Amino acid sequence: MKAINQLKTFQRILGEYPADTPLGKFLPGFYRQNKQMGSTDRRVAGRLIYNYFRLGRALPNLPSEDRLMVAEFLCNTQSNSFLQHFKPEWAACISFAVDEKINLVKATYPDFKLDDVFPWIPQLSAGIDRDAFLKSFFIQPDLFIRVTKGFETQVKAELTKAGVTFKDEGNNCLSLPNGTRLETIFPKQHWYEVQDLSSQQTANYFKPQKWDSWWDACAASGGKSLLLHSLQPDIKLLVSDIRESILSNLDERFQQAGLRKYQKKLMDLTENNEQLLYNYEFDGIILDAPCSGSGTWGRTPEMISQFEIHKTEFFKRLQQAIVTNVAKYLKPGKPLIYITCSAFKAENEDAVNYITKELGLQLEEMKVLTGYKNKADTMFVARMVAPADKSVLE
Repeated sequence: MKAINQLKTFQRILGEYPADTPLGKFLPGFYRQNKQMGSTDRRVAGRLIYNYFRLGRALPNLPSEDRLMVAEFLCNTQSNSFLQHFKPEWAACISFAVDEKINLVKATYPDFKLDDVFPWIPQLSAGIDRDAFLKSFFIQPDLFIRVTKGFETQVKAELTKAGVTFKDEGNNCLSLPNGTRLETIFPKQHWYEVQDLSSQQTANYFKPQKWDSWWDACAASGGKSLLLHSLQPDIKLLVSDIRESILSNLDERFQQAGLRKYQKKLMDLTENNEQLLYNYEFDGIILDAPCSGSGTWGRTPEMISQFEIHKTEFFKRLQQAIVTNVAKYLKPGKPLIYITCSAFKAENEDAVNYITKELGLQLEEMKVLTGYKNKADTMFVARMVAPADKSVLE
């Protein structure tokens, strides 16, 4: 009976869910309207709906409850009462390797194709392992934190005390189970920043020098700026974003992290900002560019069902407009760090080709950060430097 009620709740959520809303924003509202649901009910409902969307575009013609059973089988490694009730023959094989499980699914549903989960494989960036990337959608990513230098022992001690398993990824990065309630473990301490592993790894491309002037052009809530500050606190920093509300969140985050010396500007980088940036020039620019976010869809799998590939062309044009207006403020020989959380070539290598061919920057290095190998986000980073003759950029 419990499994049947869980299925009915899943069907209600799926029926009421508006496709243009992040699932993480919709579910809390659904739970508030259904106060009779206890913590276990909410946890199971969340697991079922997220796993359902992890199946991506595969088996589109099956009824939703059948697709859910396939998703529950592929996305879990431990048996649960839901699968035992509806698919006991699959529940008995729950610990099998994913390739064996896929073969069992194909035996029941011959139309199942792994490529259908994420049907844009030809558009992926070079260097992405097709099969590993596709199978990563069946695994919930980890939660990653970057521990503030000097607090490593305290953070590990508190996590151990709370019974939280964690892995030291190196460079002050810890991975934790997704859903870890950090705010209850560290109610007042600001000893860490929540930041994905791949996002932290972009810092390897910054290479700031003391007293440099840097611009975090699409700063959002300031994660890349905090990374930059952790590498070299004695820099002059400008942060900008088009969203005023998110810059307010940045102020709060910076204050908690002890970053107090910075300038902040509200700017639309698709427009000419010469008045706002008169006489500015930078030793480094971080451009964490707007993109599809496809490298993060392991965390937001509902996006696979909502996405259409033509949107990459929109982001491609947006990125070109922004970088054209940003790159001209680089000092000669200084770096532009171009970053996306996309897995698509159109938003990654194509952007680098535009920047080098049309704007004259020279590519030093670029890389796809294959987070899918580490239960993290997949990202792209490129370090390009302005030519010695600055007139090329103008």
